[in-house]
Amino acid sequence: MERLSRLLNRLLWIFFFCAGFYIVFTGGQRFWTGDLKGLLEDAGKSVQRVCQREFARCLYPGLFFEYESDKEADSLSDWYIQRVMSMHPLYRLQYGAKQFGGMENAATYEMLIAGGVHDENEVDESGESYDMAALARAENEKAVERRTEEEHREERQTMEEAQAEEAPEPVAAGTIYSVEELSDFDFLFSHFYTLENNTTISQEDLNAEALLSKDMSIDKDTDGPQILIYHTHSQEGFVDSVPGDNSTTIVGVGEYLTQLLREKGYDVMHVTSVYDLVDGKLDRNEAYSKAQEEISALLAENPSVQSVIDLHRDGVAEGTHLVTEVNGKQTARFMFFNGLSRTKKNGPIDYLYNPHIQDNLALTLQLKLMCEQYYPGLSRNIYLKSLRYNLHLSDKALLIECGAQTNTLEEMMNTMEPLADVLDKVFDP
Repeated sequence: MERLSRLLNRLLWIFFFCAGFYIVFTGGQRFWTGDLKGLLEDAGKSVQRVCQREFARCLYPGLFFEYESDKEADSLSDWYIQRVMSMHPLYRLQYGAKQFGGMENAATYEMLIAGGVHDENEVDESGESYDMAALARAENEKAVERRTEEEHREERQTMEEAQAEEAPEPVAAGTIYSVEELSDFDFLFSHFYTLENNTTISQEDLNAEALLSKDMSIDKDTDGPQILIYHTHSQEGFVDSVPGDNSTTIVGVGEYLTQLLREKGYDVMHVTSVYDLVDGKLDRNEAYSKAQEEISALLAENPSVQSVIDLHRDGVAEGTHLVTEVNGKQTARFMFFNGLSRTKKNGPIDYLYNPHIQDNLALTLQLKLMCEQYYPGLSRNIYLKSLRYNLHLSDKALLIECGAQTNTLEEMMNTMEPLADVLDKVFDP
């Protein structure tokens, strides 16, 4: 056997010598220029470079992982390198990783890196032989535990990423208008307002930059009620209101709005007085005058009140249904209302003077824009009318027309949730 091995080695060396001579000879033929001395010098340098490179490749095959066993050899030297590489343990480890998707045993890989593999002849600190089977089991259990921890960590990361993607955006899919757009009077008026025929509004009145710069916030730390809600027309009901049951009329809706605002941290006074009945019959001729008298007295008694809200429902044609969907609920649409205390024919109405017209306009515009941003389609255009409607009682006075007689009580109650939200966003920005 040894003789055969020596014979094969000698034959291999002779073969390589001849192959080297062939490489030099063919190279010389390729670059022959008729200059024998130059040819010999070039040949010597080429042989030196080839020998250096091939010796390096033979001695350090780990530097040449690009030679794969299934790649066809381009030359004799490449064939030799492939043969050597196929027997080298590092190459076989890499080849096996590629074949099996890199799924080596995690414990084995860690021990290779840390130098912690035990030989079968090793002994521990006490001189006893290592129990290789027990060590293997322990290492495999450790690897399984590590993989489980990694899988759990990856699962948690995936869940957190999914939750982050599913988290709702802080701004709803509405429209945020720029100051440049709103500074265009024609754009502002046509997009957000409806004007009664017998009154007028000027570009000076609707200066968006000035209106949006006004501070409409409410100080929640003030002792006493900060918001007062009342109903000039307390008898306004809905398609399914129960006669004689105020909880099913606009008064009941106002109570729910009061509750929602209290939950948001406001101290709210809800006035349920009746101003539109005379001798038990519906009579609205003096309703605003009666309401002004009582609300003015209440404001004098409660100087902490910073906003006064007169909550109504509109009156529309019986075929009109003011409703949209918000958060999957059928919701009555509402409208902010401004009284301008002026007529087109006679100009300002002196006996209906209102020092807070600009503040009132600022508040309704800010609320309207907030609705467009968070609840597009919920609010109707701001209605501008000629009289005062008690909006002089506070700089943050509001008259809100919520739904109409054709809406249901449930639709009205559903409206109070987004309405309370936009009020809070303006009152406590």
